[in-house]
Amino acid sequence: MADVLHSLRGLRAAAWLAVALPAVAAAQPGPALDQRADLPPAPLVSEALDSYPGVLSAAARIDAARAQAGALARGPQEISIQATALRRAVDREGNFAEFDATLSRPFRLPGKASLDRKTGAAGIRFAQNEMADARHQAALALSQQWFDWVEAGALAASDAANIAYLERALGAVERRAALRDAAALDVDQARAALSRAKGQRADALARAAEARARLAATFPGIPLPPAPPAPTAPAEPVIGFDMLAKLVIERSHEIGAAQAMADREGFAADRARAERRADPSFGVRAFSERGGMEKGLGVVATMPLGGGYRRYQAEEAAANARAAAQDLAGVQRSVAAMAAADKALAETRLAGWQALAQSADAANAVAERTIAGGKLGAIDLADVLLAQRQAGDARREEIAARMAALRAILKLEIDSHVVWIDADDHGE
Repeated sequence: MADVLHSLRGLRAAAWLAVALPAVAAAQPGPALDQRADLPPAPLVSEALDSYPGVLSAAARIDAARAQAGALARGPQEISIQATALRRAVDREGNFAEFDATLSRPFRLPGKASLDRKTGAAGIRFAQNEMADARHQAALALSQQWFDWVEAGALAASDAANIAYLERALGAVERRAALRDAAALDVDQARAALSRAKGQRADALARAAEARARLAATFPGIPLPPAPPAPTAPAEPVIGFDMLAKLVIERSHEIGAAQAMADREGFAADRARAERRADPSFGVRAFSERGGMEKGLGVVATMPLGGGYRRYQAEEAAANARAAAQDLAGVQRSVAAMAAADKALAETRLAGWQALAQSADAANAVAERTIAGGKLGAIDLADVLLAQRQAGDARREEIAARMAALRAILKLEIDSHVVWIDADDHGE
């Protein structure tokens, strides 16, 4: 039985290498980095995440934030021209051509331009962190869908090994029944056990097909082999769970985005308070009246007088700044809670898998001894089938626990940005 399972895993590994390694070589011609056998190649993952629609959308918003920052730095103070041309009719004097033109421009008071530039820079940092977080969320989606496929494939492989044994057992008991050395009940029991195992494998194959279809549609840039790779044995990363939990907080782009938004709202509040002193406008005015008999050129100035409207705008901006500061505190707590939960889940899932792996080994040993006793005629077929069923169920439980541990550990690694995250992403 172990040989059958090993051969199935070998075939899956060969299929994966045949499909994935050429793509990796094309994407990264240099020497290959350490690569887990049960995960897609890192260069393909990076390319798939970079081309994910949500990430591309967030990248476009960085361009929008840069444009907005440029507009804030430049300011809306633009030159305006106002002109009037007319003809005036005066009794007993005649008609006269007249015109009036004013060229003016508002000027920002000292300190406002600096606040505008700071507001724009904070907006860019917010958009950059939002894009990095979108990439992070895409990585989590990929890990979830990938392990859905791997888990279903592992269950199907385990069921295939169980079916192979039960088919041999059914053939043997049918031959014994033909020789009147076994009862018809024994044949029925063997057939029932085989049918149950085939039903379990059919369910696993259906889940694998569904997971593969979803994975291929969501991340079309990752070539998939015909069968998923076999899951590896979970283990605590070399860096350790404690350090990974710390990195979850230190490298959190959710906190970075919230901090950038709090900064932006704070600068906007300072700008709104400064705006209570309106910007003056200066310019020149030229006019010609009575057909040119009267001409003039002078300087004009405009100073809006701030009132209740500007005061309420300043109060609104200050309230938004206070709300953003509280949002930042809430995100910090949320990320700290997620880091603690990630660490606790990874530790307990790993311990749970280790216990169930020992249980599966023990159940498999019992099944092998029972099978040996059955061949010698010392143990009834019903007891042999029961032991085999218990061993199969234990293997399925071990696979489920193994995948739960792998999922928890990979999530902690993704949240801490040690896998599937570009090196320059840490600094944004």
